[in-house]
Amino acid sequence: MLDTEGVVISHRTVPQEQTEAEVVRVGAALAAAADDARDRERDITDRLGQSVGAIFHGHAFLYEDPGLRRDIEALIRTQRYSAEYAASKAVRGLIRRFDEMPADGPMARLKADFLDLEKQVLGKLMGAPATNGPIPLAGDAVIILAGDLTPSETAQLDPQIVHAFATESGGPTSHTAIMAGALEIPAVVGIGRFLSDVSIGDTVIVDGTRGLLILDPDEATLERYTAARAAQEAGGQADNLRDVAPVTRCGTRVLLLGNIEFPHEAPHCLDRGAEGVGLYRTEFLYVNKTADPTEAEHYEAYKSVLTALGPDRPVVIRTLDIGADKFSAVSGLLSAEKNPFLGLRSVRLCLKNLVLFKTQLRAILRASVYGDARLMFPMVSTVMELRQCKSLLAEVKEDLEEARIPFKPDLPIGTMIEVPSAALIADVLAREVDFFSIGTNDLVQYTLAADRNNENVAGLYNPADPAVLRLMKMVCDAAATENITVNVCGEMSGEPLYVPLLIGLGIRQLSATPRKIPELKRTIRNLTVADAERIARESMRMETAREVTTYLREQLRRILPDAAD
Repeated sequence: MLDTEGVVISHRTVPQEQTEAEVVRVGAALAAAADDARDRERDITDRLGQSVGAIFHGHAFLYEDPGLRRDIEALIRTQRYSAEYAASKAVRGLIRRFDEMPADGPMARLKADFLDLEKQVLGKLMGAPATNGPIPLAGDAVIILAGDLTPSETAQLDPQIVHAFATESGGPTSHTAIMAGALEIPAVVGIGRFLSDVSIGDTVIVDGTRGLLILDPDEATLERYTAARAAQEAGGQADNLRDVAPVTRCGTRVLLLGNIEFPHEAPHCLDRGAEGVGLYRTEFLYVNKTADPTEAEHYEAYKSVLTALGPDRPVVIRTLDIGADKFSAVSGLLSAEKNPFLGLRSVRLCLKNLVLFKTQLRAILRASVYGDARLMFPMVSTVMELRQCKSLLAEVKEDLEEARIPFKPDLPIGTMIEVPSAALIADVLAREVDFFSIGTNDLVQYTLAADRNNENVAGLYNPADPAVLRLMKMVCDAAATENITVNVCGEMSGEPLYVPLLIGLGIRQLSATPRKIPELKRTIRNLTVADAERIARESMRMETAREVTTYLREQLRRILPDAAD
């Protein structure tokens, strides 16, 4: 258990004649913290790739922000605060703004970055040494429980020793969570207060897949998770399954692809046996930046992944899927919205900012010559939105042709199905695109009006709900009529529990986190299409999510007797 609360700075003033000396101390501390952030950026870039190291490039920018420095200096000169108290008060003022935002909103999840800033600057002012090395821990295999972990603290974790961690604060899109994913450390972040209920030495289970922290598990739960871990380790051995085709027992081929958020993750897909990238998220290019990414930055990010995977492996690049509430300088769009999830986001935002959108489309088209690139538009809710996107893409193609810049003219175009309106008009959308990709995370949320991160309604969030399954069947039927492919790229596709159902609905492409690929292969290879279709038919007849889930668990135990619930 780590104490991550940091130091509480008492209210202290200094004599007027000492204020300028305090200003000098603050300047030196900010400069030293920026230097440390750059050192950490270089270290993380070498270990995990440039896109993850860029987190600390953003930190260095924060330390050098003239506005923050002015705020701290003003508190020293006008209030005669000590350097430590002025720095803490200024940063805490920024942090309070995050506390006023929705807990599951993207900006609120950056709170840990500003806590990191405070800790680093106060450490410099108080003479603490730089801490870029591993955090010293007792024992050679531990699970860390903490109130929160900053990105800097997470970067210092040794995956050989730290087998998992859980925090009370944070969020799944925070830089701490991103760092954990890059380090391949199972983590559950932002699950509310639990530290008062646990002591050092207690038995706990961290289930990073389901986002669960289980305190003092009973014997049956321990046995179930022990069996599941053994099965996962057996299924996850690259030497055993990496080069084995995901073919059902009756000989039907299923295409397994990986989801990635950063370019450096592309090789992990191949290491785990994926046959390409089914979802390349591009938001990292925008988050925590002081300006919109250039066309060159876009181009290099896409080219690097296409080159890494080679000419015959598909790479589905999703255009910007970001809301106006995201912490980014995206064309200055930082205006607050009462409900950003129903507001200006994804293609809506892009169609309001054509320069931004065209920049990304140009880069994707230019990079398309380096491999099997495919383009996908997110959060399409009407056919008019899709046609506007296609029209803009055609304009960009004309511009590239006139400039004699090479690109792939027949670049496949797809749309995500993640809102009910898109599923309901799937027959119309299918005539406009080359493929569908069902984003189950948002489709479930929007269909059931239930935020999975809101503990008050999280129980309603269930991919097995009959309403969701009926929409998915509509999408699959529409795609089959127009002879286009359907991929599933949400968390649902990474769970062996749902694989028989999805295959039974006619889906032959699944895209998941790379580490999930071996277990998906194992499930597919123990399944027949006839069994899958029977399971899908039975599931579609059921009236509640509980019935469906119970039934799917029973069927999975028949297919994989050692599978955990």
